[in-house]
Amino acid sequence: QVQLVESGGGLVQPGGSLRLSCAASGIVFSLYNMAWYRQAPGKQRELVAGTTSGGRINYADSVKGRFTLSRDNSKNTVSLEMNSLKSEDTAVYYCNAKQLIATLWEYWGRGTQVTVSS
Repeated sequence: QVQLVESGGGLVQPGGSLRLSCAASGIVFSLYNMAWYRQAPGKQRELVAGTTSGGRINYADSVKGRFTLSRDNSKNTVSLEMNSLKSEDTAVYYCNAKQLIATLWEYWGRGTQVTVSS
């Protein structure tokens, strides 16, 4: 069974920090591109940060310098360290796993709510 399980969401004050984690099972983790997406009410889901199976990392312009993505292939996890949080970061954050070797395989976690409010 393929599972992506997000954790670490919660309520934080503006300027605060939060660390999200995604634990993957049922896949050969090291072969997958891993990413964090988010979706705010009334908006489309957007890419926050992603890392390729080769280790390249990219960030959305809105989070560059504030968020840091990391992956640990030995633990089958990918994390998102979020600093200097703003109210506009409020969203449900989803873990995504994707690979295109022979065919496309893509999986999504259920999401974890992040709320930034005073």
